Amino acid sequence: MSASTVTPPAPATASGDATTRRARRRSAALGVAAWVVGIGFCLPALWMLLTSFHAEADAATNPPSVAAALTLDGYRTFFGGGGGPTPWPPLVNSLGASFFSTVLVLLLALPAAYALSIRRVRKWTDVMFFFLSTKMLPVVAGLLPVYLFAKNAGLLDNIWLLVLLYTSMNLPIAVWMMQSFLADVPVSIIEAAQVDGARLPTVLRRVVAPVAGPGIAATALICFIFSWNELLFARVLTGVVAGTAPVHLTTFVTSQGLFLAQLCAASVVVSLPVLVAGYAAQDKLVQGLSLGAVK
Repeated sequence: MSASTVTPPAPATASGDATTRRARRRSAALGVAAWVVGIGFCLPALWMLLTSFHAEADAATNPPSVAAALTLDGYRTFFGGGGGPTPWPPLVNSLGASFFSTVLVLLLALPAAYALSIRRVRKWTDVMFFFLSTKMLPVVAGLLPVYLFAKNAGLLDNIWLLVLLYTSMNLPIAVWMMQSFLADVPVSIIEAAQVDGARLPTVLRRVVAPVAGPGIAATALICFIFSWNELLFARVLTGVVAGTAPVHLTTFVTSQGLFLAQLCAASVVVSLPVLVAGYAAQDKLVQGLSLGAVK
């Protein structure tokens, strides 16, 4: 009787190795492409930073001189060196308008988002569409009515007018963002707090806000950035007293020409508060923007 033969395990196929190599090459190609796209997005900012350290003569050459000597003349001029205007009032105005408008937006958007997500009002989808419809009107279309109102009310060149305008402009997007964030808050913990006797302000402050903290931080940062970068209303409705940092940047474009190095230095300084705020809240921003995502 012949002994039974044992079939040896099949060796790894060449097609499997080829598939693995193709997957690795595809992954490497995607990584390189991602780096190229990322560097491409950063190049304008890096070029602006480099130009800010050049002299005006070197910055105005065509093509620009990359290896030109570095200098701090642009920053000295921006900060009032040589008898120029000081940038501190516009920077303080931008900081005040952005900060106070962001605080007002959060105070108004949190209860509104609570009513639209957790304790939903009747026809809440219509309410959400109304908030969205307010962003369909171009900002320039409302410029003349706002200007006439501010003129008749004596609010021209007033920083508090900008606070109200920025609050009204950012409130719809804040409600939309926070509604999606608050929709993920467990209703059970809210009901437990209400059983213990917590009223609505206490629930919002001690239960909802801590749980949805990353989402609130992301909303606050975006509203702050929108307010800080706003130019149209600030350019038309302000003057000497309430001018903001973006308005101050336009002063570097004069009838004598474009002072490119000074403008780049001013743009770098004006961008720093937003960059610092984004870096300080980057963990909250990532958590907030990914809140509700499928894990």
